[in-house]
Amino acid sequence: MDNHQLLAKYGLKGTPKTGLAITTFGFFVGFSAVSLFGSVATEFNKMLGLSGVLLGFLVGAPQLFGSLLRIPFGAWVDKAGGKKPMLILLATSIIGMIGLTAILYTGHLTIGVFPWVVFFGLLGGCGVATFSVGNTQTSYWFPRNQQGSASGIYGGIGNTAPGLFGIILPFVLAGAGLAGTYTMWLIFLIVGTVIYALFAKDAYYFQLTKKGVDNAEARNISSQLGQELFPSGNANEALKIAAKTPSTWALMALYFTSFGGFLALTSWFPTYWIQFHGMSVRAAGLLMALGFSLLASFVRVYGGKLADQLGGEKVSVASFILVMVGAALLMLTTSFWAALLGEIIMAVSMGLANGAVFKLVPAYVSKAPGGASGLVGGLGAFGGFVVPPLMGVFADVYGKAGYARGFSIFIVLAAISAVIAFVLMKNHQQPNDNKRKKESRDVAAIG
Repeated sequence: MDNHQLLAKYGLKGTPKTGLAITTFGFFVGFSAVSLFGSVATEFNKMLGLSGVLLGFLVGAPQLFGSLLRIPFGAWVDKAGGKKPMLILLATSIIGMIGLTAILYTGHLTIGVFPWVVFFGLLGGCGVATFSVGNTQTSYWFPRNQQGSASGIYGGIGNTAPGLFGIILPFVLAGAGLAGTYTMWLIFLIVGTVIYALFAKDAYYFQLTKKGVDNAEARNISSQLGQELFPSGNANEALKIAAKTPSTWALMALYFTSFGGFLALTSWFPTYWIQFHGMSVRAAGLLMALGFSLLASFVRVYGGKLADQLGGEKVSVASFILVMVGAALLMLTTSFWAALLGEIIMAVSMGLANGAVFKLVPAYVSKAPGGASGLVGGLGAFGGFVVPPLMGVFADVYGKAGYARGFSIFIVLAAISAVIAFVLMKNHQQPNDNKRKKESRDVAAIG
């Protein structure tokens, strides 16, 4: 029975390409929450009068739930497929946006309502957690030798959401005001969620099991259709398997720097450009979007392909060294052009690292890619919540100069990550070297 007959017999829908497209769209919709406060942080700051630490906490707030929820929801994909978890996260994000919009329409934005702003920001940030869901959903659609490319396209295009919103929001803000801006955003979320609900399909294995086909037969049929990765079948088991694998924690540390750093800087760069260089809100949004967020997102696509060719470990080592260079420039210079160069270097290096690191997840934890994706994506993305308040401490201590000195955090993080990636590379090379030596001995013996 050929593939077309199998698809027709079991009523299976979707293809890897369409699966990737709609999953990337769902992630794009949810991931826009990264910019929930970043691009308009100065407007909230004018009304609330926040310290550097509280301002950092506000812009990082969406990352808290958005990062931690990646763990259980990413693992849940191994049991339920990706569509249901994705819809729940998007729906929760809509609730958060409704709450924020309602607060803004009251017209009484004072420090007294700051806890509510943060609370609804946390709910809105649930959309950020769609990454681990969609990434795992994508992994099940593609064979192993295409994981890097598929993950790079998914993460790269989906990651463009904060950059595009960083460009659009300041202009919408000028015309519609803060409440009107969030209303339009709410409409976008609702429409995007409905589109995803209508067109999203899980990989063939999950479609078959939902139709009552037993696991063994579902695996056999899906294998004939090209699916190579299969779940452990239990979310808790997937997390346990991933947590017991040392490589999971190494990859998490790398992702904390690359993707957590990406989230943190997407939120923080507008504040840096405004406070340290005196740029307007619009100019700061454009600089963040074009010089960092969008650039890093598009480079991520190439990062996945490069990792397929050269190895994710090698690409990671080189990328983290470049992160240190970019962070050092931003930390030490007062020149606009030198700072812009530093931002661009960090964008390219973080984009490459993000594509490379997630290429390694299904390779290192092939028995539980959902659990690993949740842990790596969740705890790694937690950097997006942790780093902005730390950078705010530098601003509180050193004043204006602190907005530049805070980049020293990335020099430390990148140095640690480069060492970890180098160790992974050496450990990965050792078995291959031993295998080649054995093959050479065997050939010599035959000769």
